Amino acid sequence: MSDPTPQSGSPDKEPASEAQAAQNALGNTERAESATPPTRPSSRPEPEAEPKPSLGRLFLDNLWAANTFTVTLLSLVLAIVVGAILMIVSDPDVLHTYTYITARPADALNASWTLVSEAYANLFKGSVFDPEAFSGWLNGSNGWQAVLAPISETLTYTAPLVFTGLAVALAFRGGLFNIGAQGQATIGVILAALAGFLLPLPPGLHLLVAVLAGALGGALWGFIPGILKARAGAHEVINTIMLNYVATYFLTWLIVQNGVQDPTRTDAISKAVDTSAQLPRLLGDNLRVHAGILLAVVATWAVAWLLNRSTLGFELRAVGANPDAARTAGISVTRTYILIMVFSGILAGLGGSNMVLGSTASALTPLVVAQIGFDGILVALLGRVKPWGVLLAALLFGALQAGGNRMQSYSGISLELVTVLQALIVIFIAAPALVKAIFQLRAARAARLQTSLAKGW
Repeated sequence: MSDPTPQSGSPDKEPASEAQAAQNALGNTERAESATPPTRPSSRPEPEAEPKPSLGRLFLDNLWAANTFTVTLLSLVLAIVVGAILMIVSDPDVLHTYTYITARPADALNASWTLVSEAYANLFKGSVFDPEAFSGWLNGSNGWQAVLAPISETLTYTAPLVFTGLAVALAFRGGLFNIGAQGQATIGVILAALAGFLLPLPPGLHLLVAVLAGALGGALWGFIPGILKARAGAHEVINTIMLNYVATYFLTWLIVQNGVQDPTRTDAISKAVDTSAQLPRLLGDNLRVHAGILLAVVATWAVAWLLNRSTLGFELRAVGANPDAARTAGISVTRTYILIMVFSGILAGLGGSNMVLGSTASALTPLVVAQIGFDGILVALLGRVKPWGVLLAALLFGALQAGGNRMQSYSGISLELVTVLQALIVIFIAAPALVKAIFQLRAARAARLQTSLAKGW
């Protein structure tokens, strides 16, 4: 009988062949793995790096982004353009040239350019630099005082705005809307003037007492809404608005009282502040700039230090960001609200005292404070509620006010147009999305801009 051995091979050789095949397959796999490089992050070919943009390209990208500087600058440009349109519309002679613009367009364009360029040139000459006065100084027809007169006027208007702007900005950072800087400045100017002509004190000490009296008056008028907000939850906007009226009518009543009113006058004006209580002028008696601008710079530095370097400033910012979280962290929100309004009132009171102890006025009148408290709100917004920004914003507003006087005198442009320009600047700055849309700015930092502006509301 034949063996039942399969034809394909013996049973002894079959397992051997299978093992050999498995060994060969394993060897092939190992060779394939050894041929393939190990997958390591460092050995992978990296994509080619994009070329680094040039310094000029980075500058242009950042310049044309919706950042604070660009939006502020373009807001000024928009305000100037809109102001030019208002000048043209309000001038009947220039407006008449547009009735036949299709026949002679050059007449309308030339008349518009002459009006606008002359107005803005006088605005610059009255606030910054007058080339004619400089030429006159060189040829001896006028003195150096005429050259520095525009800067002197700008700094004179700037000083009180710095104080009221800081007052509003400090309250903003603490989460309060201090719309009562006008009333606090009014009480400050009252106490400063009373100390200036009622107290017989020697020079130096008399000025110090008068300045401190103005600060005390503002602090008192800020403490009232502060304690009402902290203890009773009364809204500071309503309280400060009502206190503005109280301060204004109190000033009007006080001026005509015996011992306060000037006995040689029949109109509503008080006695003049003694010279020993007046802030010294920095550039002589012929120029109005006084030491109040130096106090404004010191106050700006002090507020910046208070907000960024002190424990109280940290508590103030924490309460402004989130009162509930600050309370949970152990910060006394009640105490902080009171201190915010007191310090804010002190600053506004110093701004008011500048109006009567400086060179703006030497006696109390119903309009002695003007609108520095309300203008301080605009200054604080323009300065992004930051101390040094407030100083620069006040300088801009002071320049507009100083130049507006010359623009009205030489160009016949209404002084109210300066107020319109100020309002337009703030409107455009408060609406960065509008500026971004008009000039097609990059939106990288627009959200941050809106958030920073909303702090303190």
